[in-house]
Amino acid sequence: MMKPPKVFASADPLSASLSALHSLPRVPHAWKVLSLIVCPLLMAGCEAPLDLAGIDGERNTSVRRTDQILSLAVTDRVQVAVGSNGLVLTRASDAGEWQRQTLSHGPNLIDVDVCPDGSLIALSFERQLWTANAAGQQWQSIDLPTPENLLGATCAPDGSYWAVGSFSTLLSSDDGGRNWFETTLNEDAMLTSIQFLDTQTAYTTGEFGLVARTDDGGQTWQPLEYIPNDFYPQAAHFRTEERGWVVGLDGQIMHTRDGGVSWQAEVTPVAAPLYGLADTSAGLFAVGENGTVLVRSGQYWERLESPALPVWLRSAVVLDNGELLVAGGAGTLMSLPIQ
Repeated sequence: MMKPPKVFASADPLSASLSALHSLPRVPHAWKVLSLIVCPLLMAGCEAPLDLAGIDGERNTSVRRTDQILSLAVTDRVQVAVGSNGLVLTRASDAGEWQRQTLSHGPNLIDVDVCPDGSLIALSFERQLWTANAAGQQWQSIDLPTPENLLGATCAPDGSYWAVGSFSTLLSSDDGGRNWFETTLNEDAMLTSIQFLDTQTAYTTGEFGLVARTDDGGQTWQPLEYIPNDFYPQAAHFRTEERGWVVGLDGQIMHTRDGGVSWQAEVTPVAAPLYGLADTSAGLFAVGENGTVLVRSGQYWERLESPALPVWLRSAVVLDNGELLVAGGAGTLMSLPIQ
């Protein structure tokens, strides 16, 4: 019998959704990021109030119903959740209570990643990269020298910082953010993700089905065949140099077995937008609108048993205890048994 999930959730995020929308800077190409950031927030405002009656969950005052949690990261020391209005939640890897921080000036944090030395980086929609120590404390901001909107960030295996965004921009720093190098794929498209498989090989994906690969640590990028039908990947994950998945609207998931040369659609049981992917020893998981959590079983995707929460879920990571930590709108944090 599966253990009941641990839930930290709250209701009625409409005011927070509108606040997040009004706080976005008025900049060129901003409309291209709405489907990834603002649309889930606005849809959350249209959802019915959460009814948590009957759910064997936990409530923590550090997690509030107005929180919009957009990204998760886990180290051997700490679990980290980041979101709108400068939200940073941390707790020790051996569980315990979440500790709340609010970064100065309330940046809208949209991505977080762990560096090889255990330190953390977080990307804000305001073109800042925030860095923290291995305990998820002492956050410092770095202004990013680009006019482009940025949506995804990662810390490469060599410790360099990378961020991607509009006009197929790739921004990188190999000296801790003191100096930055900007390049572009020369496509008027929003890049939504970047993932390094090792020090040399990485993939980036984006709008209109754009996919590019580097085999020299990011010095040069080679555009690959487009994902069919102008697919807009909300998230991407490559398990190996050959096998990868992207998720998008209408419950769509595409899979490549040849390093992005070709893509095939996979069957899913939902039509809800999917926003995040997590690869674990128990399988590949996808999360999205209407509290959707899917697990890949063979060539098919199935719903994972989880609370029917009318919220969007955007990020998931596996914990040391084998549970899947899932985060999203309305201050939702769920620990789901997956082993």
